[in-house]
Amino acid sequence: MRLVSVWRNNRAIRILVAVVAAMAVVFAVLFFLWDHYSVNSVTVTGNSHYTDDEIKDMVFTGPYSYNSLVLSVMYRNKTIKDIPFIEKMDVDIVNANSVRINVFEKAVAGYVEYLGHYMYFDKDGIVVESSNRIMEGIPFVTGLSFDHVVLHEPLPVKKSSVFMTILSVTQLLGKYDIETDRIAFDSEGRITLYFGNARVSLGTDDYIDEKINEMHLLLPKLQGYSGTLHMENYVGEEVNFSFDKDKDPNEISEEEDAEESEEDPEDGGEEKPAGE
Repeated sequence: MRLVSVWRNNRAIRILVAVVAAMAVVFAVLFFLWDHYSVNSVTVTGNSHYTDDEIKDMVFTGPYSYNSLVLSVMYRNKTIKDIPFIEKMDVDIVNANSVRINVFEKAVAGYVEYLGHYMYFDKDGIVVESSNRIMEGIPFVTGLSFDHVVLHEPLPVKKSSVFMTILSVTQLLGKYDIETDRIAFDSEGRITLYFGNARVSLGTDDYIDEKINEMHLLLPKLQGYSGTLHMENYVGEEVNFSFDKDKDPNEISEEEDAEESEEDPEDGGEEKPAGE
Protein backbone atom coordinates (compact mmCIF):
# COMPACT_ATOMS: atom_id res chain seq x y z
CA MET A 1 0.00 0.00 0.00
CA ARG A 2 2.84 2.34 0.85
CA LEU A 3 4.45 1.70 -2.56
CA VAL A 4 1.15 2.47 -4.31
CA SER A 5 0.78 5.67 -2.34
CA VAL A 6 4.35 6.74 -3.13
CA TRP A 7 3.83 5.93 -6.82
CA ARG A 8 0.64 8.00 -6.88
CA ASN A 9 2.33 10.91 -5.15
CA ASN A 10 5.24 10.76 -7.56
CA ARG A 11 2.81 10.67 -10.49
CA ALA A 12 0.97 13.73 -9.18
CA ILE A 13 4.26 15.53 -8.70
CA ARG A 14 5.36 14.61 -12.22
CA ILE A 15 2.07 15.89 -13.65
CA LEU A 16 2.36 19.10 -11.63
CA VAL A 17 5.95 19.59 -12.75
CA ALA A 18 4.95 18.94 -16.37
CA VAL A 19 2.12 21.46 -16.14
CA VAL A 20 4.36 24.08 -14.54
CA ALA A 21 7.03 23.45 -17.15
CA ALA A 22 4.49 23.75 -19.98
CA MET A 23 3.13 27.00 -18.55
CA ALA A 24 6.67 28.31 -18.19
CA VAL A 25 7.35 27.52 -21.83
CA VAL A 26 4.11 29.19 -22.93
CA PHE A 27 4.84 32.30 -20.89
CA ALA A 28 8.41 32.36 -22.19
CA VAL A 29 7.16 32.15 -25.78
CA LEU A 30 4.51 34.83 -25.17
CA PHE A 31 7.07 37.09 -23.51
CA PHE A 32 9.45 36.59 -26.42
CA LEU A 33 6.73 37.36 -28.96
CA TRP A 34 5.57 40.38 -26.98
CA ASP A 35 9.06 41.76 -26.50
CA HIS A 36 10.46 40.85 -29.90
CA TYR A 37 7.44 42.08 -31.90
CA SER A 38 6.79 45.26 -29.94
CA VAL A 39 5.87 48.09 -32.33
CA ASN A 40 8.03 51.20 -32.22
CA SER A 41 7.83 52.39 -35.83
CA VAL A 42 4.65 53.02 -37.86
CA THR A 43 4.08 54.30 -41.41
CA VAL A 44 0.66 55.11 -42.88
CA THR A 45 -0.27 55.00 -46.57
CA GLY A 46 -3.42 55.76 -48.56
CA ASN A 47 -4.88 58.36 -46.19
CA SER A 48 -5.97 61.83 -47.31
CA HIS A 49 -8.98 62.64 -45.14
CA TYR A 50 -7.21 61.89 -41.85
CA THR A 51 -3.71 62.64 -40.58
CA ASP A 52 -1.21 59.88 -39.80
CA ASP A 53 -1.70 60.48 -36.07
CA GLU A 54 -5.48 60.17 -36.39
CA ILE A 55 -5.10 56.84 -38.20
CA LYS A 56 -2.70 55.58 -35.52
CA ASP A 57 -5.17 56.55 -32.80
CA MET A 58 -7.84 54.50 -34.60
CA VAL A 59 -5.61 51.41 -34.81
CA PHE A 60 -3.72 51.45 -31.50
CA THR A 61 -6.67 51.16 -29.14
CA GLY A 62 -5.32 48.86 -26.40
CA PRO A 63 -2.16 47.32 -24.91
CA TYR A 64 -2.29 44.28 -27.21
CA SER A 65 -2.46 46.52 -30.29
CA TYR A 66 1.21 47.45 -29.87
CA ASN A 67 2.29 43.99 -31.02
CA SER A 68 2.95 43.68 -34.74
CA LEU A 69 1.76 40.06 -34.92
CA VAL A 70 -1.51 40.89 -33.16
CA LEU A 71 -2.07 43.90 -35.43
CA SER A 72 -1.45 41.93 -38.61
CA VAL A 73 -4.11 39.42 -37.56
CA MET A 74 -6.61 42.00 -36.32
CA TYR A 75 -6.31 44.14 -39.44
CA ARG A 76 -6.17 41.66 -42.27
CA ASN A 77 -8.38 43.34 -44.91
CA LYS A 78 -10.57 44.56 -42.07
CA THR A 79 -13.76 46.31 -43.19
CA ILE A 80 -14.30 49.55 -41.26
CA LYS A 81 -17.92 50.35 -40.41
CA ASP A 82 -17.80 53.17 -37.90
CA ILE A 83 -15.21 55.57 -39.34
CA PRO A 84 -16.34 58.03 -42.03
CA PHE A 85 -14.57 57.95 -45.41
CA ILE A 86 -12.60 54.75 -44.68
CA GLU A 87 -13.69 51.50 -46.32
CA LYS A 88 -11.05 49.16 -44.91
CA MET A 89 -7.55 49.00 -43.42
CA ASP A 90 -4.87 46.35 -43.17
CA VAL A 91 -1.51 46.16 -41.43
CA ASP A 92 1.68 44.76 -42.95
CA ILE A 93 4.68 43.72 -40.84
CA VAL A 94 7.74 45.51 -42.24
CA ASN A 95 9.96 43.89 -39.62
CA ALA A 96 9.51 42.71 -36.05
CA ASN A 97 9.21 46.26 -34.68
CA SER A 98 7.82 48.13 -37.67
CA VAL A 99 4.39 48.02 -39.31
CA ARG A 100 2.72 49.74 -42.24
CA ILE A 101 -0.96 50.69 -41.99
CA ASN A 102 -2.64 50.64 -45.41
CA VAL A 103 -5.76 52.79 -45.57
CA PHE A 104 -8.39 52.25 -48.27
CA GLU A 105 -10.68 55.26 -48.41
CA LYS A 106 -14.14 55.42 -49.87
CA ALA A 107 -14.22 56.88 -53.39
CA VAL A 108 -16.00 60.17 -52.66
CA ALA A 109 -16.96 62.33 -55.65
CA GLY A 110 -18.47 65.33 -53.87
CA TYR A 111 -20.86 66.54 -51.20
CA VAL A 112 -24.14 68.43 -50.95
CA GLU A 113 -25.66 70.27 -48.03
CA TYR A 114 -28.96 68.97 -46.67
CA LEU A 115 -30.74 70.02 -43.48
CA GLY A 116 -27.57 71.45 -41.97
CA HIS A 117 -25.44 68.37 -42.71
CA TYR A 118 -22.90 67.60 -45.40
CA MET A 119 -23.86 64.52 -47.38
CA TYR A 120 -20.90 62.89 -49.16
CA PHE A 121 -21.57 60.70 -52.18
CA ASP A 122 -19.55 58.39 -54.42
CA LYS A 123 -19.31 58.06 -58.21
CA ASP A 124 -22.69 56.33 -58.32
CA GLY A 125 -24.37 59.04 -56.26
CA ILE A 126 -24.69 56.78 -53.22
CA VAL A 127 -24.52 58.74 -49.99
CA VAL A 128 -21.59 57.19 -48.14
CA GLU A 129 -21.44 59.54 -45.16
CA SER A 130 -23.31 62.27 -43.32
CA SER A 131 -21.09 64.67 -41.40
CA ASN A 132 -21.07 68.08 -39.76
CA ARG A 133 -17.52 68.76 -40.94
CA ILE A 134 -16.20 69.80 -44.33
CA MET A 135 -13.43 67.55 -45.61
CA GLU A 136 -10.70 69.24 -47.66
CA GLY A 137 -10.20 68.10 -51.21
CA ILE A 138 -13.84 67.12 -51.81
CA PRO A 139 -15.83 69.58 -53.95
CA PHE A 140 -19.07 71.20 -52.83
CA VAL A 141 -21.79 70.56 -55.42
CA THR A 142 -24.87 72.74 -55.92
CA GLY A 143 -27.75 72.71 -58.38
CA LEU A 144 -28.75 69.06 -57.89
CA SER A 145 -32.47 68.74 -57.27
CA PHE A 146 -33.65 66.20 -54.65
CA ASP A 147 -36.28 66.16 -51.91
CA HIS A 148 -34.78 63.64 -49.48
CA VAL A 149 -31.52 61.92 -48.60
CA VAL A 150 -31.03 58.40 -47.25
CA LEU A 151 -27.64 57.18 -46.06
CA HIS A 152 -26.17 54.35 -48.20
CA GLU A 153 -28.73 55.02 -50.95
CA PRO A 154 -28.41 57.09 -54.16
CA LEU A 155 -29.31 60.75 -54.17
CA PRO A 156 -32.73 60.88 -55.88
CA VAL A 157 -31.87 63.11 -58.84
CA LYS A 158 -33.47 62.95 -62.29
CA LYS A 159 -30.30 62.11 -64.23
CA SER A 160 -27.94 59.76 -62.43
CA SER A 161 -25.32 60.35 -65.16
CA VAL A 162 -24.55 63.64 -63.42
CA PHE A 163 -22.51 61.73 -60.82
CA MET A 164 -20.10 60.39 -63.43
CA THR A 165 -19.72 63.95 -64.69
CA ILE A 166 -18.94 65.13 -61.16
CA LEU A 167 -16.39 62.34 -60.72
CA SER A 168 -14.74 63.20 -64.05
CA VAL A 169 -14.50 66.87 -63.09
CA THR A 170 -13.18 65.98 -59.62
CA GLN A 171 -10.52 63.64 -61.01
CA LEU A 172 -9.42 66.18 -63.62
CA LEU A 173 -9.18 68.90 -60.99
CA GLY A 174 -7.04 66.56 -58.91
CA LYS A 175 -4.87 65.75 -61.93
CA TYR A 176 -3.99 69.43 -62.33
CA ASP A 177 -3.89 70.11 -58.60
CA ILE A 178 -6.80 72.57 -58.82
CA GLU A 179 -9.08 73.32 -55.88
CA THR A 180 -12.50 74.76 -56.62
CA ASP A 181 -14.89 76.35 -54.13
CA ARG A 182 -17.92 74.87 -55.80
CA ILE A 183 -19.18 72.84 -58.75
CA ALA A 184 -22.55 74.26 -59.80
CA PHE A 185 -25.10 72.78 -62.21
CA ASP A 186 -27.98 74.69 -63.77
CA SER A 187 -31.32 73.20 -64.80
CA GLU A 188 -29.87 72.14 -68.18
CA GLY A 189 -26.89 70.37 -66.63
CA ARG A 190 -24.37 73.05 -67.58
CA ILE A 191 -21.34 73.26 -65.31
CA THR A 192 -19.81 76.30 -63.63
CA LEU A 193 -16.74 76.17 -61.40
CA TYR A 194 -16.17 78.81 -58.72
CA PHE A 195 -12.77 80.15 -57.69
CA GLY A 196 -13.24 82.97 -55.22
CA ASN A 197 -14.80 85.84 -57.16
CA ALA A 198 -13.95 84.25 -60.51
CA ARG A 199 -16.14 81.71 -62.28
CA VAL A 200 -15.49 79.37 -65.19
CA SER A 201 -18.48 78.41 -67.30
CA LEU A 202 -17.72 75.00 -68.84
CA GLY A 203 -21.15 74.35 -70.34
CA THR A 204 -21.89 70.66 -70.85
CA ASP A 205 -19.42 67.85 -70.19
CA ASP A 206 -18.49 67.63 -73.88
CA TYR A 207 -14.70 67.98 -74.28
CA ILE A 208 -14.46 68.22 -70.49
CA ASP A 209 -10.87 66.92 -70.45
CA GLU A 210 -9.73 69.54 -72.95
CA LYS A 211 -11.67 72.33 -71.26
CA ILE A 212 -10.13 71.71 -67.85
CA ASN A 213 -6.69 71.33 -69.41
CA GLU A 214 -7.11 74.78 -71.00
CA MET A 215 -8.63 76.15 -67.80
CA HIS A 216 -5.67 75.20 -65.61
CA LEU A 217 -3.42 77.26 -67.90
CA LEU A 218 -5.70 80.29 -67.65
CA LEU A 219 -6.52 80.20 -63.93
CA PRO A 220 -3.36 82.03 -62.79
CA LYS A 221 -4.42 84.98 -65.00
CA LEU A 222 -7.80 85.18 -63.21
CA GLN A 223 -6.33 85.80 -59.77
CA GLY A 224 -7.62 89.05 -58.34
CA TYR A 225 -10.38 89.34 -60.94
CA SER A 226 -14.12 89.08 -60.49
CA GLY A 227 -16.13 87.74 -63.40
CA THR A 228 -16.85 84.77 -65.67
CA LEU A 229 -14.53 82.99 -68.08
CA HIS A 230 -16.65 81.50 -70.87
CA MET A 231 -15.50 78.12 -72.18
CA GLU A 232 -18.89 76.62 -72.99
CA ASN A 233 -18.41 76.92 -76.78
CA TYR A 234 -15.12 75.03 -76.86
CA VAL A 235 -15.23 72.22 -79.45
CA GLY A 236 -11.70 70.86 -79.33
CA GLU A 237 -10.05 73.54 -81.44
CA GLU A 238 -7.96 76.57 -80.62
CA VAL A 239 -10.26 79.37 -79.55
CA ASN A 240 -10.04 82.67 -77.73
CA PHE A 241 -12.12 82.50 -74.56
CA SER A 242 -13.96 85.59 -73.41
CA PHE A 243 -13.98 86.94 -69.87
CA ASP A 244 -16.91 89.00 -68.64
CA LYS A 245 -15.71 91.19 -65.82
CA ASP A 246 -18.19 91.87 -63.03
CA LYS A 247 -19.19 95.49 -62.66
CA ASP A 248 -17.74 97.36 -59.72
CA PRO A 249 -20.49 98.05 -57.13
CA ASN A 250 -19.32 101.69 -57.05
CA GLU A 251 -19.78 101.95 -60.81
CA ILE A 252 -23.29 100.50 -60.52
CA SER A 253 -24.14 103.02 -57.81
CA GLU A 254 -22.86 105.89 -59.97
CA GLU A 255 -24.95 104.68 -62.92
CA GLU A 256 -28.05 104.42 -60.74
CA ASP A 257 -27.42 107.90 -59.37
CA ALA A 258 -27.05 109.23 -62.90
CA GLU A 259 -30.33 107.58 -63.95
CA GLU A 260 -32.11 109.01 -60.93
CA SER A 261 -30.72 112.46 -61.72
CA GLU A 262 -32.10 112.25 -65.25
CA GLU A 263 -35.53 111.23 -63.98
CA ASP A 264 -35.67 113.84 -61.17
CA PRO A 265 -34.65 117.41 -62.18
CA GLU A 266 -32.59 119.35 -59.63
CA ASP A 267 -35.46 121.68 -58.75
CA GLY A 268 -37.51 118.69 -57.70
CA GLY A 269 -40.50 119.73 -59.85
CA GLU A 270 -41.80 118.79 -63.24
CA GLU A 271 -40.20 120.33 -66.30
CA LYS A 272 -42.32 123.20 -67.61
CA PRO A 273 -42.88 123.85 -71.33
CA ALA A 274 -40.88 126.77 -72.68
CA GLY A 275 -42.64 130.11 -72.54
CA GLU A 276 -44.75 129.36 -69.44
